[in-house]
Amino acid sequence: MTTTFKKDPDAVLDYEFDWSAWLTDISDSISGTPVWMLSPGLTKVSQSNTSSVAAAFISGGVLGETETVTCRITTAGGRTDDRTVNLKIVSR
Repeated sequence: MTTTFKKDPDAVLDYEFDWSAWLTDISDSISGTPVWMLSPGLTKVSQSNTSSVAAAFISGGVLGETETVTCRITTAGGRTDDRTVNLKIVSR
């Protein structure tokens, strides 16, 4: 099940994906820079990451639409994983 958050089209907000529990269980860490895949109505303003958490500031969105944000990481052990959230774009 994908989580859905509400977002105003004029808001610039940070979204964070925390892989720490999974990475600890497998003794691994994020390697390199995560890849962010966004619906066409969204814009990635900036991004950052640690060895277990990836975050990005996201702007935009088309009013009334549900936009998608996906973050893909590669681990030091060679694993690849994606996490996705939906953003319901509403006036707030």
